[in-house]
Amino acid sequence: MNIESIKRKSVAPVYSMCVQPAFIIGTNNEDGTYNFAPITWVSATHEEGDGYLLVISMAGNKRTKQNVIRTGIFSANLVNTQMLPLMDYFGTHHAADGEKDALEYKVSKGRVLDVPTLDASPWIYECEVSKTVETGDSTTFFCKIGNIQMDERLECRDIFDVDLTKLDPVIYSGRYHSLGRMLGEIGDFCE
Repeated sequence: MNIESIKRKSVAPVYSMCVQPAFIIGTNNEDGTYNFAPITWVSATHEEGDGYLLVISMAGNKRTKQNVIRTGIFSANLVNTQMLPLMDYFGTHHAADGEKDALEYKVSKGRVLDVPTLDASPWIYECEVSKTVETGDSTTFFCKIGNIQMDERLECRDIFDVDLTKLDPVIYSGRYHSLGRMLGEIGDFCE
């Protein structure tokens, strides 16, 4: 197999081409109402044993970040392309501006943790913060996953068998994108 080389150029480190899944984070406000905000700085890391932690970073001083610091729990609701108007709405309307109720959406409680979840999301993590790291005005939360809620139409053979094309996630890198197709499994491209 001949893999073609690409000619590259150097540019200033101002571009943010980090391919990131889009999530809407659900938290509880101090008065018991719920709060949702889009966050795309989400990843995972390995933990002791067979577990892993969800890793999420939030910059600034938004209400969502303050709620996570105060309660130590939140939901991470994967955004699919059907939910893009809701993500965009939450991203352009802030809690300080009043209630975010111009769009209709349904909310439920987490099944394990007391967190608000979005009924439209096909994949939800219910998370509890186990460690935080401060960098500048960003806080990175390393979180134990208390529960995963997934669309019942998904069938997974093992932990790597999640067909993202069925989840139809929104991918963010300064603009919104979606996935095209599944290319194969590990080992499919070895000669």
